[in-house]
Amino acid sequence: MRNLKLLRTLEFRDIQAPGKPQCFSLRTEQKTVLIGSDHGLIEIDPVTREVKNEISLVAEGFLPEDGSGCIVGIQDLLDQESVCVATASGDVILCNLSTCQLECVGSVASGISVMSWSPDQELVLLATGQQTLIMMTKDFEPIMEQKIHQDDFGESKFITVGWGRKETQFHGSEGRQAAFQVQMYELALPWDDHRPQVTWRGDGQFFAVSVVCPETGARKVRVWNREFALQSTSEPVAGLGPALAWKPSGSLIASTQEKPSQQDIVFFEKNGLLHGHFTLPFVKDEVKVNGLFWNADSTVLAVWLEDLQREENCTLKTYVQLWTVGNYHWYLKQSLPFSTCGKSKLVSLMWDLVTPYRLHVLCQGWHYLCYDWHWTTDRSSGDNSSDMANVAVIDGSRVLVTVFRQSVVPPPMCTYRLLLPHPVNQVMFSAHPQKSNDLAVLDASNQISVYKCGDSPSVDPTVKLGAVGGNGFKVSLGTPHLEKRYKIQFENGEDQEANPLKLSLLTWIQEDVFLAVSHSHSSPQSVIHHLTVMPSVTDDEHGQLSISSSVAVDGVIISLCCSSKTKSVALQLAGGQMLKYLWAAHPAESPSLAVEPWKNPSGFPVRFPYPCTQTELAMIGGEECVLGLTDRCRFFISDTEVASNITSFAVYGEFLLLTTHSHTCLCFCLRDASFNTLHAGLSNNHVSKGESLRKVERGSRIVTIVPQDTKLILQMPRGNLEVVHHRALVLAQIRKWLDKLMFKEAFECMRKLRINLNLIHDHNPKVFLENVETFIRQIDSVNHINLFFTELKEEDVTKTMYPPPVTSTAQLSKDLDGKKVDLICDALRAAMESINPHKYCLSILTSHVKKTTPELEIVLQKVHELQGSASPVPDAVSAEEALKYLLLLVDVNELYDHSLGTYDFDLVLMVAEKSQKDPKEYLPFLNTLKKMETNYQRFTIDKYLKRYEKAIGHLSKCGPEYFPECLNLIKDKNLYKEALKLFPSDSQQYKEISIAYGEYLTQEHLYESAGLVFARCGAHEKALSAFLASGSWQQALCMAAQLNWTKDQLAGLSRTLAGKLVEQRKHGDAATVLEQYAQDYEEAVLLLLEGAAWEEALRLVYKYNRPDIIETNVKPSILEAQKNYVALLESQTATFCRHKQRLLVIRELKEQAQQVNLDDEVPQGQESDLFSETSSVLSGSDMSGRYSHSNSRISARSSKNRRKAERKKHSLKEGSPLEDLALLEALNEIVQSTEKLKDEVYQILKVLFLFEFDEQGRELQKAFEDTLQLMERSLPEIWTLTHQQNSATTVLGPNATANSIMAAYQQQKTAVPVLDAELLIPPKINKRTPWKLSLLE
Repeated sequence: MRNLKLLRTLEFRDIQAPGKPQCFSLRTEQKTVLIGSDHGLIEIDPVTREVKNEISLVAEGFLPEDGSGCIVGIQDLLDQESVCVATASGDVILCNLSTCQLECVGSVASGISVMSWSPDQELVLLATGQQTLIMMTKDFEPIMEQKIHQDDFGESKFITVGWGRKETQFHGSEGRQAAFQVQMYELALPWDDHRPQVTWRGDGQFFAVSVVCPETGARKVRVWNREFALQSTSEPVAGLGPALAWKPSGSLIASTQEKPSQQDIVFFEKNGLLHGHFTLPFVKDEVKVNGLFWNADSTVLAVWLEDLQREENCTLKTYVQLWTVGNYHWYLKQSLPFSTCGKSKLVSLMWDLVTPYRLHVLCQGWHYLCYDWHWTTDRSSGDNSSDMANVAVIDGSRVLVTVFRQSVVPPPMCTYRLLLPHPVNQVMFSAHPQKSNDLAVLDASNQISVYKCGDSPSVDPTVKLGAVGGNGFKVSLGTPHLEKRYKIQFENGEDQEANPLKLSLLTWIQEDVFLAVSHSHSSPQSVIHHLTVMPSVTDDEHGQLSISSSVAVDGVIISLCCSSKTKSVALQLAGGQMLKYLWAAHPAESPSLAVEPWKNPSGFPVRFPYPCTQTELAMIGGEECVLGLTDRCRFFISDTEVASNITSFAVYGEFLLLTTHSHTCLCFCLRDASFNTLHAGLSNNHVSKGESLRKVERGSRIVTIVPQDTKLILQMPRGNLEVVHHRALVLAQIRKWLDKLMFKEAFECMRKLRINLNLIHDHNPKVFLENVETFIRQIDSVNHINLFFTELKEEDVTKTMYPPPVTSTAQLSKDLDGKKVDLICDALRAAMESINPHKYCLSILTSHVKKTTPELEIVLQKVHELQGSASPVPDAVSAEEALKYLLLLVDVNELYDHSLGTYDFDLVLMVAEKSQKDPKEYLPFLNTLKKMETNYQRFTIDKYLKRYEKAIGHLSKCGPEYFPECLNLIKDKNLYKEALKLFPSDSQQYKEISIAYGEYLTQEHLYESAGLVFARCGAHEKALSAFLASGSWQQALCMAAQLNWTKDQLAGLSRTLAGKLVEQRKHGDAATVLEQYAQDYEEAVLLLLEGAAWEEALRLVYKYNRPDIIETNVKPSILEAQKNYVALLESQTATFCRHKQRLLVIRELKEQAQQVNLDDEVPQGQESDLFSETSSVLSGSDMSGRYSHSNSRISARSSKNRRKAERKKHSLKEGSPLEDLALLEALNEIVQSTEKLKDEVYQILKVLFLFEFDEQGRELQKAFEDTLQLMERSLPEIWTLTHQQNSATTVLGPNATANSIMAAYQQQKTAVPVLDAELLIPPKINKRTPWKLSLLE
């Protein structure tokens, strides 16, 4: 649904040259044009408008002086830096334009009618006057000569297998007589010049020749391959014209055919068969087709037509028409009328070989024209709901308009079409925001037809409905009506005759003002014209537009865009410069002030690095910016390129939508966006962009966006349409509706597009809960309200599924008390009960069921009430309907159980009848229950429903005879705590339950808790056993006292307790028990000495006046302990030094290995000499890979083997992979164990001094001090990896070098696993802990 938009016109008039131009060629590298005339060659530069070279062929005798000579072909040869020229007299001339030397490389005596070079310029084909074809190489060496007329069909001749004769075949509507018709050959057309036509396929492998057969007098098309072998001959086509053009893509060969009532462009396949056609908008014998020309990318077919003389003294014209195809329909996009007499008569035209949409035209009066087109989508630009999202497509003298707001009609169909008297060249919609549906049409006669929407006094005959009905159906669509046709009054009529497309970039800027651009034909300047409506005296349908003012701009304007909101107009020059046109100022008074450079937010003039074929204005972060897209898919914001894979874009309100080569559609909100965020979002395609990105079909392009809606229209390469609802547009529109409390519109959209309905609440919970009545009244559908209930969940979808683009004020008030689902259910239920509880009965039931804890009992009670209500109420729901609906929400068995839990047997029967249960199952059960006593009945029901807490509650009320059953249930279900609350603490039942509870705790090895339970209920013996097992010696002795045990019994108990305490290394407690309860102070002293409680042992010695124990036991124990401490410290020091030394060696070897890796990768595996010495310096990836594999095998083993594997992981064995970590772990343990010795050393130093063992005390003190100092000094040497890691994170700064970055990379490869990271933290030595005895210094 695109049109061809004229970007620029380049004109070179009145070229000073002799003779008349006949043909021309392009020199793509030099960007010049070679024109051949009856005098010679002229090379011109159309940009600078000067003649570069002039070579006379008359002077050299190649052309006659009388002007009767003819040049039949010119070809620029890139590799030879020359131009090849063929004359009709038979000369082939090679001309060097730099030296102006001419060389005749060959001559054909019979003359040359056609010279055609292959696209790769390796072969040249000559058609001679003797009806032969000569093929030569690029060095003009003949390859072969063949007759142009061949009797054979060619190598691709069809094979007939003889299945039936022609007389027996089915001939369709032609009837049976078609089988006996003799093929009649129709002579060539009267205006046919009988010259052969040659065209090459784009890859140069085949060429086609159209000639008039001498036998039949009709034209035929023959296809030859590169080796000059005939491939096929076309089927007989009546009225076949001479024009011939092979589509560069290679699929079809275009020609013309004149039929009895029309003129067609027909297409041949390579095998000579017809394949499609389209009809020209002329009747038979009205025009002749002089030529067909495909552009470089095969998308546009140019048709050169000329009027035939039908009446005397009539004005004849020549037309250049541009046709494109989409969805198998051919559209006439542009029509350029030229005169057939005088200077404006067309001589030749051709497409540019490099720029696909550039057309070169040469006229007889030495007038050269160059047109640049590009694709554009003409769509209405309104952003409110009154805009109908119109898109206009040009198709000859018709404009096909599709109204996408009301109907999505695939092309070539449309909603309605406008019928114009002349072919249309440009369509524009009004830039007025409120009148965006009005459109104006510029046709080939330079008339502007204005169509306006609104009430028309009569039916407009120029507006015809398309694919929206009209055949007896009522059409709700409002169509525009023709307001007026305006003729543009030019100051110079000759300009219009010389250039049929004088005005370009027409823009409807205001109600009666148009802007248009024309390009100067003598200088690189452009002129902006203001076209205003001239007041007319009569109310005729024809008016006039005059050029009220003009502003000249230095430079060639190639695009003009206008913002309907800000009314800003931006101009783009061919060099990429952007200008702001102040059209509202009075340009006639101060033309120099009407144009100023467009500046970016930084204040610098904007200039696109490459010319953009599509430009738009958009507000980005409060600043108006220019957006541009080149024909190479490069996208610019201001003058910065932000993406290079954009295929199309559109600005819709506050959104920017783009399609990319990666088959995605991006949508960005411009309201609060900045240039940096847009740049980041467009440049990083590999990160998921949430709602801003969605996948689309390959090759999709944006057609339009329906304003105030969620529809995005995309067109596929073939031409078919696809409507998508981009998630970003959908959510933005829903948020707008919710802010305006338009719940119905939001709900319908969310339901249709499967947006989670939680967003209705989560968008602004406070506002929603305040307007629940509005929500219910707008939705007004029980089913829709129930749907809303069923989708509710505790999740906040604005934080998970649909995060808002920016933090809004609505997001600040979300901390509501209670759970979200419960709040919504309660609020909606209250609102529905106040509005109409009968109508919304099912929704009220749903609100109970959907709560976090479903209130099924309340629901069942309400259903039961419905059954009991006799008087019918309007809109009321019956109990049967309510129950049937309830069964959809809740499982029937669960509902049956809940009904049983209400102890209401009527309700149970009502639910059971709706279930699939067999009455033989539940009726006997219910009858049995009815016969029971009430409490026991409820106990039975609760036990059946496995509600055991309630069950023992009911059973406890049934009397003491049921207590054994109750106790068994308590034991089975471990309901001891709940059961103890049901009985008084002084009852026998309480004691039995407590004893059972204590025994249960004992089985669970919770001896202390069991002892407390036994003690509380008075079971002292059981309590004593439990406390004894747990080691609670105080409680055990208390229980023994309550049992009135004798002294001997207490002594035995105390010795048993002491033994258990010694096992637990509680020597002090054991000594206390022996001293106080067994009166064995000697054993107590020995236990204290064993536990190193020196001072407590001395206290007992002096308490019982036994100084002899000091000599016999105390002093030897002290000296032995001192020796043990010294030996321990020596061992710790030696081990510490050994581990430290080994760690330093390993680190040095690792550094050496890394240095080797910087120059050459170390060979992996054990065969390396380096690894034979220290295999612990493997890279981190090897280590992690080895151990991840090992651990995956270990994971399935037993826990014992797992612990064994963990121990092996950090092995101190030399050469193990993680030996350095194992050494760190061992060193850490040594330091921590030494730190813990401080208090013990301090205590023994005191008693050593006390008993005058000064030498031993000093020895121990010095040894401990030396050990601590050694460890303190060694900490910075050992734990250095943390500092290295911190420094490695900054290696990518400005001072980084290649070696430092590589070293950091290697260091990261050897990074320690996360689980072992704690080993890299050095242990702490607390210097404040007092341990040294100053008396020994």
